[in-house]
Amino acid sequence: MQRIRIFITGGTFDKAYNELTGDLYFEDSHLPEMLKLGRCKLDLEIRTLMMIDSLQMTDDDRQIVLDQCCKVPESRILITHGTDTMVRTAEVLAHGMADKTPSKTIVLTGAMIPYKFGSSDGLFNLGSALAFAQTLPPGVYVAMNGRHFAWNRVRKNRKTGVFEEVGGLTGA
Repeated sequence: MQRIRIFITGGTFDKAYNELTGDLYFEDSHLPEMLKLGRCKLDLEIRTLMMIDSLQMTDDDRQIVLDQCCKVPESRILITHGTDTMVRTAEVLAHGMADKTPSKTIVLTGAMIPYKFGSSDGLFNLGSALAFAQTLPPGVYVAMNGRHFAWNRVRKNRKTGVFEEVGGLTGA
């Protein structure tokens, strides 16, 4: 069994909910609890890189993610990420990895609803993304809603709340 590296960056996937104020905020990642609940038996190496909303993610933050992907020995990488800028980060990774380590499979996933709400899509997306990380050929992908998409053929449909395939985008 090949080890999968997981990088945590935050996003709705890891937001907690303050029942008194209604605020969403970050504490610890929910990933260990989700993996336990899903009875995951994969060989995983997990590292938290940041806990931020993807709308606050900067180019410097994306460079940290890219550097870590290049640095680790694992060829299979899963990144938990906020959905608002997931495709932008995937683009940075695709361009950055192309010359450095093109033999890695990188899958980004997240959630539209926080895990702690109980009706989150996060657990399903995590399981799907882990399966895709094990089976897809080298490249950068987004895994949401039980589907996987090449980084340059996906967008978040803000009206329907799902990710959908689109024609090839610039930079392909």
